[in-house]
Formats: sequence, C-alpha cells, structure tokens
Amino acid sequence: MATPAPDLTVTVPKAAWRRGVPALARFAKEFAQAAHDAAVKDGAAALTGETVIAFAGNDAVQDLNATFRGQNKPTNVLSFPSPGHHGGDVILALETVRDEAAAQGKTLADHTAHLIVHGILHLMGYDHLVRGDARRMERLERRVLGTFGIADPYA
Repeated sequence: MATPAPDLTVTVPKAAWRRGVPALARFAKEFAQAAHDAAVKDGAAALTGETVIAFAGNDAVQDLNATFRGQNKPTNVLSFPSPGHHGGDVILALETVRDEAAAQGKTLADHTAHLIVHGILHLMGYDHLVRGDARRMERLERRVLGTFGIADPYA
C-alpha cells in the first residue's frame, strides 16, 4: 500500500523541459511518490509539508548554487529540505541534465527520473557524503528505478 502522497507541486519555468520529457508533471509526481514510498518503507519520516519540483535551466540553478552552496556553476539537481524534512524544493537544470544523459548514453527521461528520485531522497534526510550513507541511498535509487524498468544509474 502506498504511503499518503506528499503535497507535491511541479513547476516548469524552462518550457523546453516539456519537449524533452512527455507528460512532465505526471512523470515527476510518479517518480517522487515512488521515492517517497521507498524511503518511508526504509524507515524515513514521510514528507508532510509542501514539496516543489522545479524544472529550470542552467542559469537559474547556477544562481541558486552560487547563493546557497558557494559554487558558481550549474549542477544537475539541487535539493533544499524544509526544516525537519517536512518538504522542500528539488530543482533540476535542463542543459546539465540533457548533457549528462547524452554523455552517459541514457535517455533524458531516465536521467530525469533518477535525479527526481535522488532529490526527493535528499529531502527525506538521505545523503551520500559518507560511504555507508551513499550505499544506502544508491540502493534505494536502484530499487525505485528498477520498478520502472530503468537501468542502474551507477553501472
């Protein structure tokens, strides 16, 4: 049985995302819910506040990365948890995600799915700074993506 769905909002400030991933809002919600369910089953607390997934471009993500992480460059995904892991924001950068997918021989949709799952897990308290934590997070990512027939993103 699925856990209650988080209060999820999808925004698309970079319209080109819609051309790259069909039915983007439904797609994002499906993968966010699957990540949420897997994390709750793994023992994480459910997200109880508003969660926003934003599909932006490199410029917006670079600005956020510089402001909040001190790194003046774009990155594929940023996660900003609300206090107490009640929700938060996940922001993806189209150009970086598209370039990584091409370089790794993946579809844009599959790579986007992975980064949505990755971002939601960060909101729920998972991290990959320590080896054991990274293995746990990657195991959940593989499990969620595998249920959709998406290959191991770390292979």
